[in-house]
Amino acid sequence: MPILKLPLARKGLPALMLLAAGLLTAPAVAANTAQDEPLTPAQSLEGNFLSAYVAGSARDTEAATIFFREAIQEDPRNQELLERAFVAFLANGSMSEAVRAAEKLSAQDATNNLAQFALAVRSMKSQKYADARTRLSKGTRGRQADLTATLLTAWTYAGSKDGKQALATVDKLKNERAFDQFREYHAALIADVVGNPTEAEKRFKAAYESERNTLQVVDAYGRFLAKRGRKDEALKIYKAFDEVAPRHPIVRAAMKALEEDKPLLPLVTNAQDGAAELLYGLGVVGNTQGDELTAIIYLRLGLDLKPDHPLALVTLGDVYERLKQYDKANVIFERIPKDSPVRPSADISIGHNFELMGRGDDAIAHLEKLMKERPDDVEVVMALGNVQRSRKKFAEAAETYDKAIKLIGQPERGHWILYFYRGTSYERAKQWDKAEADLKKSLDLVPDGLPAGKAQVMNYLAYSWVDQNMNIDEAFKMLTKAVELAPRDGMIIDSLGWAYYRMGRYDDAVRELEKAVELKPGDPTINDHLGDAYWRVGRKLEAKFQWDHAKNSDPEHEDLVKILKKIDNGLEEDPKPAAAENAPPPQPEAPKQNGG
Repeated sequence: MPILKLPLARKGLPALMLLAAGLLTAPAVAANTAQDEPLTPAQSLEGNFLSAYVAGSARDTEAATIFFREAIQEDPRNQELLERAFVAFLANGSMSEAVRAAEKLSAQDATNNLAQFALAVRSMKSQKYADARTRLSKGTRGRQADLTATLLTAWTYAGSKDGKQALATVDKLKNERAFDQFREYHAALIADVVGNPTEAEKRFKAAYESERNTLQVVDAYGRFLAKRGRKDEALKIYKAFDEVAPRHPIVRAAMKALEEDKPLLPLVTNAQDGAAELLYGLGVVGNTQGDELTAIIYLRLGLDLKPDHPLALVTLGDVYERLKQYDKANVIFERIPKDSPVRPSADISIGHNFELMGRGDDAIAHLEKLMKERPDDVEVVMALGNVQRSRKKFAEAAETYDKAIKLIGQPERGHWILYFYRGTSYERAKQWDKAEADLKKSLDLVPDGLPAGKAQVMNYLAYSWVDQNMNIDEAFKMLTKAVELAPRDGMIIDSLGWAYYRMGRYDDAVRELEKAVELKPGDPTINDHLGDAYWRVGRKLEAKFQWDHAKNSDPEHEDLVKILKKIDNGLEEDPKPAAAENAPPPQPEAPKQNGG
């Protein structure tokens, strides 16, 4: 869920320290996702260190914390070990241990940025603003550290009721034009907190005019206006956002409150809230730029200041989902306040994560429970259908999507995905007439501004026609258009190649299917199709190689039976190809494209 657009460079924390912690050097996969057995510390310092390093490399901060905790007990004076443990404690949200480690590190080296930063946040939590400023002034400084330290320092002045110095501190960043919106946004929040509404409005307006589609700016500005009785202006701002990004729960909740003449509380009411908002924004940047560890650390620090910050919790859960640590994501989502507008979507994510963890029965039970609690929530019904579809219960999924479609009444553009999902479920349930009608309806609804979505629907409909040897001419034109819309989508290029194959244009089929297999080399269907095309052009050894690759790529059972038969016996005599009146003439062999 993209929340806050901020043009920041990637390394907002000391990258060398993070690298030393062994947390940026390996693929982002969980080391202990099953969690069938409790982790047991090793019997030696070396064993605990190695286990901690491996867990950290896999971003399993919980396991890293357990092993580092044991290791530093055995070697408490080892500074390098302490630094690594400190980062793991921070990332895991073990804040008491992180603070103790930071105190030891800062005593050994007063210029340790991350240690001083963590201690400054803890001082803010205790309202020791002068101490926080002292800590933020220490350490080596770079461009990103200056941004973070400067804004956090400004919030310490706000906590000390020195609004003038707080704003002057923010304005030290005026030469950094890349940070304009971020600077003006926090200046507005600070001015509002210290009781300077004129300056707050000026700064809110500047932040809003800089980028009108930033959720937090829109929400904070709308709440500011509503608090001053300017509800029509606030509603206008929210509606403008809703037109660009429809149905965001926070915006919809705010609009509903304004229309019902209910109060909207300020987003930030004190220095701790403001600092938490700053850390949340920096965490969003790390998440959107793929720097998961930096994102986790910022978000954990922000949540230490404001444990119920709903969007920080959503973002942290999203990070864990990206790392495929679905159990941790669910723990975070459960922390979101029940009355938060984003809690319903988090509840849906919990069910989806159960499915991804291999707990399909739990996923369905969870979503069915949500359906009973929120019977008119289309998103919940659709989520249940998604789980049923992923478990190949296609007839049940189609029935579930049917309930969702009945709930929406008159379909809008945004409902194209529901018809697409129901159509694909009908197709897999071998109810083609219903599937075709839904896919056509989805194609009518999908906006032109969503080329990838339009290409996806075109591909499924046209491929289904081709696979059934029907409407080949229309299917070919549709697939050609889909490839134009999504030229790097291997599945769509495969469909075009298969259309050529059905028409008996085997050289053209080989050309397109080779492109497709380069873009998506592990897909069993594409490899199977390329094997068929190779056989038809006389490249029989290569055909058997592709079929063998398809066999080893986890195809569905009915496809596996066909593939094994082809490996043993090859293809039968060339069938009579389908005709396509408007297909282009044969093209010269093109060089292969690099799938990247």
